[in-house]
Amino acid sequence: MHRFMTYVKQNKWKAFATIILLGGLFFAFNSFNTAGPENQDIRHRKLLSTIAHLIETEHYSPRKIDDQFSKEVFDAYLKTLDPEKNLLLQKDIDSLKVFATTIDDEIHGSPISFEPAADAIYERRVGEAKKIFEQIIEKTFDFSIDDSLKLEVDSIQYPANLKEKFSRWNQILKYRALDKYVSLIEDRDKQQALKATRDTAKIKDTSKFIFVYKSDSVLETEARASVKKTYLKRFSALEKTFDKEKRFESFLNTITGLMDPHTDYFAPVEKRSFTEQMSGVFYGIGAQLTQDDYGIKIASVQPGGPAWKSGQLVMNDVIIKIAQGAEEPVDVVGFETTDAVKLIRGDLGTEVRLTIKKPDGSIKVVALKREKIILDEGYARSAIIQKGNDKYGLILLPDFYADFEREEGHRCSKDVAIEIEKLKAEKVKGIIIDIRYNGGGSLYEVVQMAGLFIDKGPIVQIRDRDGKSQVLSDEKPGILYDGPLVVMVNEFSASASEIFAGAIQDYNRGLIVGSTSTYGKGTVQRTVSFGKPLDAMGIQTEYGSVKLTFQKFYRVTGSSTQKKGVMSDVVFPDDYEFLKYREKDNPAALQWDEMERAKFTPWTSSHEIANIAAVANKKIQNDTTNIRFKKNLAWVTAQVDRPIALEYHKYIRYKKELQAVIQQNENILKLKDTMQVTSLKADYDKFYNNPDKTKQDRYQAWLKMVAKDLQISESSKLLGQFSHTNAVAKKG
Repeated sequence: MHRFMTYVKQNKWKAFATIILLGGLFFAFNSFNTAGPENQDIRHRKLLSTIAHLIETEHYSPRKIDDQFSKEVFDAYLKTLDPEKNLLLQKDIDSLKVFATTIDDEIHGSPISFEPAADAIYERRVGEAKKIFEQIIEKTFDFSIDDSLKLEVDSIQYPANLKEKFSRWNQILKYRALDKYVSLIEDRDKQQALKATRDTAKIKDTSKFIFVYKSDSVLETEARASVKKTYLKRFSALEKTFDKEKRFESFLNTITGLMDPHTDYFAPVEKRSFTEQMSGVFYGIGAQLTQDDYGIKIASVQPGGPAWKSGQLVMNDVIIKIAQGAEEPVDVVGFETTDAVKLIRGDLGTEVRLTIKKPDGSIKVVALKREKIILDEGYARSAIIQKGNDKYGLILLPDFYADFEREEGHRCSKDVAIEIEKLKAEKVKGIIIDIRYNGGGSLYEVVQMAGLFIDKGPIVQIRDRDGKSQVLSDEKPGILYDGPLVVMVNEFSASASEIFAGAIQDYNRGLIVGSTSTYGKGTVQRTVSFGKPLDAMGIQTEYGSVKLTFQKFYRVTGSSTQKKGVMSDVVFPDDYEFLKYREKDNPAALQWDEMERAKFTPWTSSHEIANIAAVANKKIQNDTTNIRFKKNLAWVTAQVDRPIALEYHKYIRYKKELQAVIQQNENILKLKDTMQVTSLKADYDKFYNNPDKTKQDRYQAWLKMVAKDLQISESSKLLGQFSHTNAVAKKG
C-alpha cells in the first residue's frame, strides 16, 4: 500500500480517481464486519464474494466468472488437493462434478457447497491413504519384478478404486525405497573398497575408520525405514498444517490464480510474512531455525536478540510447542520450519512462549518478548574480483526490497548506491550487478536504482485497465556510476528485475547476460486489505488481503516484458533453460502487447556493447562443450516424461546414465580455476569480525561460492573488454 501511495504522490491528478475508488472499496470490505463472532461458513462466504467483487471490478484484465471459469476452478482445486493423484478416486471426482458449473454461482454469493464437499472427501481419503501406506511400508519390496512408475501426473488418471489406489501407493513407495536402497548399496560398496585398500596397505591405525558390512536385506529394511520416516512427516504436515482453513485459503488462491499468476489471497499471517520479505525487517526472537529427524531446532542465536539476552536458548534445543502469550500452545511436532517461524514472529513487544526440549531430554518453557530483527543478509552486498592487476566489483541484489514502514528502513536503491561508492573507492574497472533469482519488489525502488546508472529520463511506462498510461522517470540529474556495467539475469529474474535490466538494455548502458530470457512478469500488483486491523501497524487485518494485478508495465521502447521477458545480449549455458518455469508456461498468464515509445536518448556506447556481445555469442555458440551441454540438457529434461523402472538392474543402468550426463554438465559449468575474490575493505569486519559467527561463516561461504561461479567469471571477462580510456557511458 505504501508503494502505491508513493506512486500516487508522484502522479496526483492522474491517480485521483483511483484514490476515490480505493476508498469506496475499503468501505465495502469493512462493511461486512459484524459486532459479534461469525461462524466459519458465514466468514468464508463473505470473504469469497468480496474477493470476487474485487477481482471482477478492479483486476487489470478480469476474466468472466462463468461456467467455463467454474470448470477450470474445479479442475485446478482438485489438482491442488491431490497433486500426485494418489489420494482421490475417480468416483470422487465424478461425484463432485455436480459442482463443476456452479462454482461461479458460489463465487457470486450462493452458499458454498463445492469446497466443503471436496474437503470432506479429501479428509477421508487422506486417512485411507495413510492406512494403505502403513500396510505397504512394513513389507519387504521385491526389486526383481519388471515394473515401472509414471511420475508425470498429467498423463495418468485417478485410481478407479481402492485396489488401484493401493497399487499406485505400492509403486510410489517402492520407487522411493529403491532409490534409497541403491544409494545405501553404493555407500556400502565404496566403504568396502576403502577398507580393502586400507587392508592391502596394512594400515595399523584404523580406529577412525569403522566399517560394518550390511547385507542387501538389511539395507532394504533401512531404505524402507527412511521412506517411512519421510512419509509419516508428510502425513503429519497434512493433518497439522494443511487443515480446513488452509484448504479454504487454497481454494481462494485457485480462483485468484486463474485471473493471473500474481493475484493472490493472503491470510492475515501470510500477509505479515509478505511484508517482512519486502522490508527485510520482522519482530521475533533472533534465532535461526533448522529441521532434522528430531524436529525443529535452534540452529543459531543472534547476538543481542531476545533469545541471546535470555540465556535460555542454545543451539540444538528442539522446539516442541509455541504459544502466543498466555494462549494455549500449538504443538509444532511435524510442522515445517516455515510454519513454526510464522508462529514465532509477531508484533513488537508481544510475548511468545516456547516449550523447549533440551539436549539432555529436559523440558523447559521460555517466555520471550519480540524485538525488531533485521535480515541484513537479504540486503545488497559486494565483493572484489581480482584479475591480475585489475579489480572488478560485484553487487549481489537478492530483491528490490523497500521498508516504507520505517523512516530509517532499508531500501535497495540507497543500499546499492552505498555499495557503488565503496567499489569506486576500491578503484574497480567495472561493476557486475547480479540479479539472478531476484523475483522483483518495489516499483518505486527500481526507478531510483536505474537512475544510479543513467542520467535523467524515463525508466518504465505503466498502463492501467482503462488504457491510461504514465511514465515513471528518474528525475535526479547526474549519474553515480558511469563505468563498464554488466547485469546478470536468469529465468528467475522477474518483475522489477526485468524493469531494471530492460532499462539498462534500452539505454545501451550495459550488457545483459545470462539465460535466453528473464521470467516474463510484466504486471504490477497492489495489496488490498479486508476487515479491521489486527496489529498496531495495520499489516495484518481481520480477513487478510489480496495482492491484485491492476496495471501492466512496459519498457521505454513500448514493449511489454509480459511473457517475453528481457532477452540477454550474451547467452550463457544455463541448466534451467528447458524447464517450464517462466511466465509463458502458465496458461493463466496475461498476454504480451505494446504501447507507444517513450521519449528517451540512448547512450553512444551501443556499438561497443554490440561488438562485445557479438564476439562473446559467437564464441559460446561454436564452443563444442556448450553444444554438448545443450544436448545433455535436452536429454535430461526429456526424462521427466519417461516411466521409471522399478527393477533393480534397469534402475541402476538408468540412474548411472542420468548421473553421468548430469555430472558431465556440472563439469562444463564448473570453473576450472577459482577466481580471487575478496571482501571490500569497508566490509572486512562484517566478513571476518562479525559478532554473529554463524552469519560470518555464511558471508565467507558466499565469497567462496562467487569464486567458483563460471557465469560471474565470464561476466568479469566481458567487463575487461570495455574500453577504459573514457567512461563507457557518455550521453549523446
